[in-house]
Amino acid sequence: MSLREPGAPGPDPVSVLVSLNGARGAVDGGAVPLSPPDVVESALAAVAAGAGEVLVHPRTPCGRESLSPRVVGPLLEAVRGAGVSVPLSVSAGIGAEPDPAGRLERVRSWTVLPDRAVVHFAEPGAEELAQALLARGVAVDAVVPLGGEAGAGRGAEPETGAGTEPGAGPLARFLAWPVRDPARIRLAVELAAADPALVAGLRWLPPVPLLLFGREAAAWPVLRLAARCGAGARTGLGDVRHLPDGRPARSNAELVAAARAIVGSAAAATTGSR
Repeated sequence: MSLREPGAPGPDPVSVLVSLNGARGAVDGGAVPLSPPDVVESALAAVAAGAGEVLVHPRTPCGRESLSPRVVGPLLEAVRGAGVSVPLSVSAGIGAEPDPAGRLERVRSWTVLPDRAVVHFAEPGAEELAQALLARGVAVDAVVPLGGEAGAGRGAEPETGAGTEPGAGPLARFLAWPVRDPARIRLAVELAAADPALVAGLRWLPPVPLLLFGREAAAWPVLRLAARCGAGARTGLGDVRHLPDGRPARSNAELVAAARAIVGSAAAATTGSR
């Protein structure tokens, strides 16, 4: 199954994004990097293992997620200064700032910019936040949950977005949002299960790059599906804490290495079937 039309060239090598820490906390174990030094070390190791992008949830010294320029800027500078040259993403969600107006104020005050920012279209104010980021030159990963618990839209609230009805789902909100610069927008679909039918339905969506990911039990099945489809893939301790064989992951690098092995096997299978 592929997102490409029949007869089109084969998929490019699948990029693997690593979600270093997500919404995890200290209770999730010492492998999850929370402090700036641990984030830097984990990012370096993950990139060395094959990660093509790095996503991080910046935190204050007390461990709280934050979008403050005094937190985001120094962390980005530390990661880049350590030699991480792949694109860096920051999550701009309600976990860091519950108030939509507060999120806008924060991203507009950033003095050091990430390459990308993650915007959850299940959260209020997503369209305005995404537009503000694009206006600052920051590319956007528009997260849309589909299927099961993911499709319920964690954090969603009934509201009226531009061109949508009250209570419209995240996918409808994304489709109603004018995509004026497809090159700087990526649709990041969170799947509750590796359902090829859901992915096949994405053929008619706007022509933007696609990334597929799942969490916990769905993480590895969805990654395999992404590899088969030629979509971008995501792994990391922010999403899953176990390896494909069920063993606890000791690091983000270990998860990335496992993901790269899956992606490589899918690419070899695709080449062999031609």
